[in-house]
Amino acid sequence: IQMKMGENQTLVTEFLLLGFPLSPRTQMLLFGLFSLFYAFTLLGNGIILGLIWLDSRLHTPMYSFLSHLAIVDMSYACNTVPQMLVNLLSPATPISSAGCMTQTFLFLTFASTECLLLVAMSYDQYVAICHPLRYSVLVSWRVCTTLAVTSWTLGALLALVHTVLLLPLPFCGPQKVNHFFCEILAVLKLACADTHMNEIMVLAGAASVLVGPVSSIVISYIQILRAILKIQSGEGR
Repeated sequence: IQMKMGENQTLVTEFLLLGFPLSPRTQMLLFGLFSLFYAFTLLGNGIILGLIWLDSRLHTPMYSFLSHLAIVDMSYACNTVPQMLVNLLSPATPISSAGCMTQTFLFLTFASTECLLLVAMSYDQYVAICHPLRYSVLVSWRVCTTLAVTSWTLGALLALVHTVLLLPLPFCGPQKVNHFFCEILAVLKLACADTHMNEIMVLAGAASVLVGPVSSIVISYIQILRAILKIQSGEGR
């Protein structure tokens, strides 16, 4: 659906997700395969959440972070896979402009949050192995809750910045998104305006939630490896 803006220009109010340009038989095969993966993703992470909630022995900071990670994985799947499955059954499925922006925001939120949660988990493991006697102080429930809330908050704020920059852009057609969901770079390609600032922010955001966290995780595991190698006995290691 397009709304007229002028004599030769129209404003896109719906996008078409092109998905996978494959033969109908292959699409049905992928539909079955991805449906199975989707079900296993929800079931597996649901079991993790259930076990952590039911077993009091797992009510520790480490398993708390793991439960947040399971929620992120389930949210990831629920945000993109259903639309992809619909697209496999009915290629070039339309999605409203508002729905597309919402999907982009949620995807970016979950992506950023997952990276930050992994940093928190690496910190938890670093303290547990390198400073075991101070673990209960350095990774208290208060610290654990603060790290988890901070991860979700920063993830949402980073996604909000991208979304706020994306919303004012005019989309004048074609409305075909060359992806199976509203991935931000694929959507930006359809804008009929200068997207230089958006692309810079995407690059900066990717660096902040990928390069920084990966560096932190690598450093923490180097420290863990050094601590393990310092242990003299094989049994201790």
